[in-house]
Amino acid sequence: MESYTYILHIALILISTKLFGLVSRKCQMPQVVGALFAGLFLGPAFLGIIHETEFLTQLSEIGVILLMFFAGLETDLTELKNSGKVSLVVAILGIVVPLGLGFLVSLYFNRDSLMAFGGNSNVMLQNIFIGTILTATSVSITVETLKEMGKLNSKVGNTILGAAIIDDVLGIIALTIVISFSSYDVHIFEILLKIILFFLFASVACAIFYAIFKKWLDKDEAHKKRYVIAAFAFCLFLSYISETYFEVADITGAFIAGLTLSPLGKKYYIEDKLDTVSYAFLSPIFFASIGLKVVLPKMSPVVVMFAVILTIVAVISKVIGCGIGCKLFKYTNRESLQVGIGMVSRGEVALIVANKGFNAGLINSGILGPVIIVVIATTILSPILLKMSYTYKTNSSSLLE
Repeated sequence: MESYTYILHIALILISTKLFGLVSRKCQMPQVVGALFAGLFLGPAFLGIIHETEFLTQLSEIGVILLMFFAGLETDLTELKNSGKVSLVVAILGIVVPLGLGFLVSLYFNRDSLMAFGGNSNVMLQNIFIGTILTATSVSITVETLKEMGKLNSKVGNTILGAAIIDDVLGIIALTIVISFSSYDVHIFEILLKIILFFLFASVACAIFYAIFKKWLDKDEAHKKRYVIAAFAFCLFLSYISETYFEVADITGAFIAGLTLSPLGKKYYIEDKLDTVSYAFLSPIFFASIGLKVVLPKMSPVVVMFAVILTIVAVISKVIGCGIGCKLFKYTNRESLQVGIGMVSRGEVALIVANKGFNAGLINSGILGPVIIVVIATTILSPILLKMSYTYKTNSSSLLE
C-alpha cells in the first residue's frame, strides 16, 4: 500500500494549493502565494504530512519547464529585442549590487569568527560567496504572477524575462569563478565555452525546428493535436540538452523553445491545450514543492539576526540594482520598481547555489538556515509586492528617486 502514497500526496497538493489560492485571492494577493503556503503547511516546516520525494521533484521540474515554455510563447519578440540593452544592464546591476551588499553583510557577521561560515580558511572567499548567493534570481514565480495579472507580455514583463535569462548566464559565471578559487576541479574557461556553445546550438536547432514546424503547419491543418505533442517534445528536448550537456539551466532551454514558436499563429492553440495540464496538475506541484523543501534548522540568535538582515538586503539590493538599470533607460519610477521587485525572488536557484558552496567547503550546514529564510521570504514577498506595485495608485516608487 505504501507504494501508492504518492497518489494521496498529489491529491492533497492539488486540493490544498487550490484552497490556499482561493484564500490568497480573497486577500487580494496572487494565487501563487497560496500555493507556496500550501507546500509550507503540508511539508516538514509545519504538519510534515508530505516530504519531498524524487518523484515529486521530477514532476515539479516538468512544471517549471512548462511554465517557462509558456513565458517564451507569450513573449513578443519585437518587444524583447527592444528591451535587449536594458535587460543586459538590469541583469548586470542586479548581480553587482546584491553581490556587493551581501559581501558587506557577510563581512560584518563573519568578523572575529562571530559566525563560522565554513571550513575553508579563506574568510574573504566565504564572504564573496554569501554575496554570490544573493545574485540568484528565480523568475518562475514572477512569470506566474504577471501572467495572472495579464502583464507578462508588456514592457516590464519582457524586461524581466530578458534580464532573467542574462542573469542566469552571468550567475553561472560568477558562481564558477568563486568556486574555482576553492577547487582545482572547476575550470572557468570550460564553463564559458559551454555557455557559448549552448546558444550556438540552440540557434541552429531552433532555426531548423521552426522551419520544419512551420512547413508542417502549412500543409497539415487537420491534425492540430500533433502540433502540441511536437512543440512540447521540442521544449523538453532543448531543456534536457541545455542542462545535461551545457550546464545551462533547463528553464533557459524551455524559454528559448517557447520563444522559437512565439511568431506562429498556432501558438495560442498549443498554449491552450498544454495550459490545462499545467494548471490542473504540474504547476500546483511545482509551487507546492518549493514549500516542501523547507526544513528549518535550529539557529542561534546571531544566526537569526544574520538571516533577517540578509533577507532585507536580498530584497533591497535587487530593487535598487535592477531599478537603477531601468532608470538609465528612462523607465518611469513605477516601471523601474516593478522590474526590481520582479527580480527579487530567489527560489530554488539560491538553494542550488548554496548547495554548490556547501559541497565546495565554502559554507557549513548552519548557513543553510539563513539561506532558506531568504528563499522563503523573497519567494512569498515578490508576488505580493509586485501586485501592490501595479494596483497602488500612489507614488510608491520614491525609493528610486
